[in-house]
Amino acid sequence: MADTDAPTSKAWAQSPAAFLIALSFINWIGFAGWFGLLNNFTVERAGFGWFETGLTQTVREIPGFLAFTAIFWFMWFREQTVAYVSLALLALGIALTGYFPTLTGVLITTFVMSLGFHYFETVNHSLQLQLLSKSEAPYVMGRIASTGALAQFIAYGALALLGLAGPTRLYEVLYLAIGLVCLALTAVVLTYFSRFDGPVAQHKGFVLRRRYWLYYAIVFLSGARRQIFFAFAGFLMVKVFGFSLANMALLMLVTAALTTIAAPSLGALVARIGERNTMLLENAVLIVVFAGYALTSSGAVAAVLYVIDGVFFTLAIAQRTYFQKIGDPADMASTASVAFTINHIAAVVIPVTFGLLGMGNPSLIFWLGCLIAAASLAFALLVPTGPEPGRETVLDTSRVQPAE
Repeated sequence: MADTDAPTSKAWAQSPAAFLIALSFINWIGFAGWFGLLNNFTVERAGFGWFETGLTQTVREIPGFLAFTAIFWFMWFREQTVAYVSLALLALGIALTGYFPTLTGVLITTFVMSLGFHYFETVNHSLQLQLLSKSEAPYVMGRIASTGALAQFIAYGALALLGLAGPTRLYEVLYLAIGLVCLALTAVVLTYFSRFDGPVAQHKGFVLRRRYWLYYAIVFLSGARRQIFFAFAGFLMVKVFGFSLANMALLMLVTAALTTIAAPSLGALVARIGERNTMLLENAVLIVVFAGYALTSSGAVAAVLYVIDGVFFTLAIAQRTYFQKIGDPADMASTASVAFTINHIAAVVIPVTFGLLGMGNPSLIFWLGCLIAAASLAFALLVPTGPEPGRETVLDTSRVQPAE
């Protein structure tokens, strides 16, 4: 039996897809555990309102805004090493969260956790674009998204069981346990997997190209709409509809379960209908979802919208495969860093400013979300059906790759 299993184990250790899947699992089980407790922790223990919640999410996104600084780390360390260190930093921030139930404490631990999370996501996107071929990328990215959702399912499932067992007040113990699990899993991956390098040496400097302008615009608007979900959709459930920790965990559990099942099919959908049609579908659905958040007075309806909102995040795969098709292979690492910063420009501003609006009328947050999704839909119309270098938008007619 040992002889039969050895080649399989070795093949997994040398598989870039398996490596990326394992990293995604660690990242998302940590973030899901942190996020699943956050709204109830901050309301029950720190007395947060709309403004404090928005401020926390703004601080959480500052490391994302600074993601371009990952370029400098890539000059000194391999991307794989940066990924491991980032996951360790994520684990540290999570482990400390429960011990500081004040606004200042939550802001500091959130920043530490987020620094690890966003550096990891920057490296993760870069490695996906480098290590996966264009033909396999949508399918493998779908599997990676499915694994991340499975990790969330496990985290939310554990929290749901704890919540159903009775009121949970041991936030210190829960956050510490989640952080230690992430750290232990990171150590396992570090010792198990081989070293991976992309086929093309990456540009080490800051790369910002004129011909990528549509990709930058789409990424910017995607970051804006994502913040509405992360900062306010869950908070709406707790603050307006009175969802308990068990209710929120179950809601996130359902979202994660459906994403686990649907993500591979959604990745295949991107490959089948193309990036343009995928982006159009995603944003049309989001307009309906945000309008529903603004109009509904039913917690059940809001919960359904929350699930749809969460599952449709998977279709962001189309943004990455669009860039993979139009980008210079040597630009993947630097552009992943720049794109994360662009994605988080709005993310730094929206939570705190929209949080102030929510103090007067929470529905305004979601009507503005409709406008953001509509703008993203308009830009998606400029994506060509067959993107490639020299044909980055429908306005381009040249098929020769330009220098800029």
